Amino acid sequence: MTATLITNIGELTTNVAADGDPLGTLHDAAVLIVGGRIAWVGPASAAHDRESTSGGREVGSHPASRSPDVLSRQEGLEVVDAGGRAVIPGFVDSHTHLVFGGDRADEFEARMTGAPYAAGGIRRTVAATRAASDDELRARLAAFVAELHAQGTTTFEIKTGYGLTVADEERLARLAAEVTPEVTFLGAHVVPEEYSERRAGYVDLVCGAMLHACAPHSRWIDVFCERGAFTPDEARRILAAGVAHGLQPRVHGNQLGPGDGVRLAVERGAASVDHCTYLSDDDVAALAESDTVATLLPGVEFSTRQPYPDARRLIDAGVTVALASDCNPGSSFTSSMPLMIALAVREMGMTPAEAVWAATAGGAKALRRDDVGVLAVGGRADLVMLGAQTRVHLAYRPGVPLVNTVWIGGAEA
Repeated sequence: MTATLITNIGELTTNVAADGDPLGTLHDAAVLIVGGRIAWVGPASAAHDRESTSGGREVGSHPASRSPDVLSRQEGLEVVDAGGRAVIPGFVDSHTHLVFGGDRADEFEARMTGAPYAAGGIRRTVAATRAASDDELRARLAAFVAELHAQGTTTFEIKTGYGLTVADEERLARLAAEVTPEVTFLGAHVVPEEYSERRAGYVDLVCGAMLHACAPHSRWIDVFCERGAFTPDEARRILAAGVAHGLQPRVHGNQLGPGDGVRLAVERGAASVDHCTYLSDDDVAALAESDTVATLLPGVEFSTRQPYPDARRLIDAGVTVALASDCNPGSSFTSSMPLMIALAVREMGMTPAEAVWAATAGGAKALRRDDVGVLAVGGRADLVMLGAQTRVHLAYRPGVPLVNTVWIGGAEA
């Protein structure tokens, strides 16, 4: 079994709360990886003391956990010297739209000269995606995945929603499932042009043949509950149909203005409600009393010039907050989680520590995962070594490529 010891870590973010620190920060630390899992976390001095039989912080309990002095005597142990750099869990991007054709750079340029953002632009991408072949979509998806990995994202979700026919939505879900288990069926993205006069018929299709075709490739069902997209009653019906097919609910809500998306998400027990730009006091209270994560997508506000969501208000109310990229060709064509952290700190009232937690452990909670977003014994060995001594540099040095090395399942990406 392969083993890797990453040692001489200046600042290690585990996201395992300890001593009042929700990020479980360790200094002068080491991490032992065995068989793609975290086997031990503790001080670097203990990792190099072959006489020691303890001294590490074994967070949780797992058969793989053992004292590093035992493994240091085994042949084939790879030792990586972090040189005082910071190490964090891999980013968990819980909201992307990575399978699509075409480009909407002209739409972005128009917005930058004053044109408003509207949900209808999605239909342009739908037309381009329908016209693309499976091989074209697969090749583009592979390029996006490589882009994610290079920027430290080790777990990501992908939504459908740019096909909007049974055959096209099925192939988007199938292609997405080739690269991630976190696939979301989003047939309820917008009503396609051919159904503009037959909304009820399209909702029937989403709840029927389209859902039946996509469910085998999907874990989640999502709906865009917003003006210009789907009404609360339509969204409620679509989510119920998805749950009946074994899918778990998510919601796009409160992006373009006040609405019912947040309270619908809480009502349906959704894992997350994404955007949350326009929130009432009742919306915030409902989220604080629920297990639904508020996933904030600051790349959208950067690209559309809408107001940024108020993360400080949510956090102070006790709401669990995640950050995600919403990478898509219309409203947020970026896959950079470091950029999301910088925007959240600069524009949304988050501290650097809160933003890093939201981009890692918060994203994991939005996907209801406990094996990623943390560096705990038994968890997946998804780690990012930064080219800096502290995670604060992710916000302090925006736009600078600070990801030095990425491990996914214990293997260097």
